[in-house]
Amino acid sequence: MPHDFQSSLDDYQKRVNTALNKYLPAEDPPQHDLTKAIRYAVIGGGKRIRPAMVYAAGEAMGVSTNLLHIPACAVEMIHAYSLIHDDLPVMDDDDLRRGLPTCHKAFDEATAMLAGDALQALAYEILAKDDHKELTPDHRIEMLGLLTQASGAYGMAGGQAIDLASVGKQLTLKELEHMHRLKTGALIRASVLLGGMCKQDISKEEVDILSNYSLCIGLSFQIQDDILDVISDTETLGKPQGSDEAQKKPTFPAIIGLEESKQLALQQHELALQHLAPLGKKADSLRKLSAYIVERQY
Repeated sequence: MPHDFQSSLDDYQKRVNTALNKYLPAEDPPQHDLTKAIRYAVIGGGKRIRPAMVYAAGEAMGVSTNLLHIPACAVEMIHAYSLIHDDLPVMDDDDLRRGLPTCHKAFDEATAMLAGDALQALAYEILAKDDHKELTPDHRIEMLGLLTQASGAYGMAGGQAIDLASVGKQLTLKELEHMHRLKTGALIRASVLLGGMCKQDISKEEVDILSNYSLCIGLSFQIQDDILDVISDTETLGKPQGSDEAQKKPTFPAIIGLEESKQLALQQHELALQHLAPLGKKADSLRKLSAYIVERQY
C-alpha cells in the first residue's frame, strides 16, 4: 500500500467512525438486543473503504468535509447490512467476520436479520433527513435514488442473487464480471458518486469521470478479494480463508488463474487512473485509493 495513503485512510476512518457513533441507535431498551446487534455489526472493525471513497471523491470535487459525513455513513450502513445478511445460514453461512463471530453467531439469526433490515432503513433515513441545509430536497432525492438503485435488484441484491444461483457452475469471464459489477461494484460506484454529487453544481463531465473510475475500482476490488481468498489466511482476512473454493463459487482465479487475475486487477487500476486524468492533482486521493485497492493484503 502506498505509504502516503495510510494517513488519509486513517483520517477517513476516524471521520466516519465518529459520525457513525452519532447516527447509530443507542443500546437502550426495549429494543436492546436489536440496537446492540446493529452497533456490533457496524462498530466492530472494518476498513471503511466505501466511506473513504465518498470522502476522496468529495475532496476531488472541492466539497466541504461536513457535507460528506452523511453519505459516508449511509454507504457503510448499507455495506454492514449486506454483510450481516451474507453471513446468515441461508446465504453464505459464515461464522467469522472482521475477526469476530458473525452477527447471527453473536446474537441469533432473527436478531441479525432485523439488524440488517434496520441498518438499510437507517441509511436512507439519515440521507433524507439530516440537518445539513446545503443539500436541497431535490438533490437529496437524486442521491437517495442512486443509493437505492445500487442496493436493489439492479445492483447489490441482484448480484447476490446471481452469486447464489452460480454456486457450483462454471461462468464465463464476462458473466463473472457482470455479476460483480452488480454485487460489489454497484455500491462502490454509488459511494464515489455520492461524494461527488455533494457538489451541487457538478458537471456531467465530472459525473462521467467519477462513474468510469468507479467501474474500474469496483472490478479491481472484487478481483483482489478473490485473490486474497486464495493466497491469504483467516487471521489476516478476519474471515474464513478459502471459503469461495469450499462453497464452489465462481471466482476470477478459478476462471482465468491467479497470475492472470493479478494482471487484470492492475489493468483496471491503470484504466481508473486514465479516467482521472482530466481532474489533475485534485484527484490524487482517488488515485492512491485505487492503488490501495489492488495492493491491500486483507
